[in-house]
Amino acid sequence: MRKALLAFGGNALIRSAEDGLQKDQMENAKESAEMVINLINQGLHPVIVHGNGPQVGNLLIQQEEAGNRVPPYTMDICGAQSQGSMGYILQRCIENMLKLRRLDFRCATVLTEVVVDTHDPGFQNPSKPVGPFYQAFRGRVLREEKDWVMREDPSNGWRRLVPSPKPIRIVQLEAIRLLVQNNYIVLAGGGGGIPVIQDPSGYMVGVEAVIDKDLTSAMLGTQLGCEVFIILTSVEKVSLDYGQPTQRELDEITLSEAERYLEEGQFPAGSMGPKIQAAINYIKHGGKEVLITTAEAVLTGKVGEVGTRIVRDP
Repeated sequence: MRKALLAFGGNALIRSAEDGLQKDQMENAKESAEMVINLINQGLHPVIVHGNGPQVGNLLIQQEEAGNRVPPYTMDICGAQSQGSMGYILQRCIENMLKLRRLDFRCATVLTEVVVDTHDPGFQNPSKPVGPFYQAFRGRVLREEKDWVMREDPSNGWRRLVPSPKPIRIVQLEAIRLLVQNNYIVLAGGGGGIPVIQDPSGYMVGVEAVIDKDLTSAMLGTQLGCEVFIILTSVEKVSLDYGQPTQRELDEITLSEAERYLEEGQFPAGSMGPKIQAAINYIKHGGKEVLITTAEAVLTGKVGEVGTRIVRDP
């Protein structure tokens, strides 16, 4: 079977109109399991990377509310917690669905550390907002006591910013590879991976950061030799001139076209930009094709007939 790297956001389990209750997340996970089944039925062996933004945000809110009773955890520990809880929810639904459909696969979650560079520019310019909004007084206290970088949102208050360094190496890569070779649907690199650095003695140390899950997905996909990289988003197809009268959807573009459109500013950093950059990285490092589309399209359609495909140049 061809291998497919499937990447989707944490909002696949906690949707915008929901409160994030456990029962809601378990119910939403069934849709992800159905996507896995649809891909298997098309001759693809999925490897899954999920986001964790809403889940880590909820953990940080819980820590703030209980801060005078329970010592808070750092960002790397919160990332690990969300990897474990989300992995369990998705794994349980996928395994049950595999059993129901009598498919010869198992499912496993790998707690995944991803090495980042201590000199990455992201550490000098924290840019990723995380956790709750704070009133001005509380924001000043946190900035002074914890040396946090804080940014004001005029509508909501103050919020913490953390670094978003680029992934360099997936620590558990060989374990993931062995599981895939032995017919496991693997959930790995959740939330982009637990960010760690390697100290001068070679030991791993967790850091306060968030890694872009699509960049980690692209790296994992190429290193596992996945033939297709599927990135789920909120629109069925990528568009040029998005939101303008001249907006037009793209069925297929080449690597060089994707690079040119990105350089021209067609894909903003706050929306489609990181996904296009991940697609470029994947193909440049040996990947064959990328599909960008919605969960609904993957749930019911066929890869190659839905969404926007990004392929190598002829």
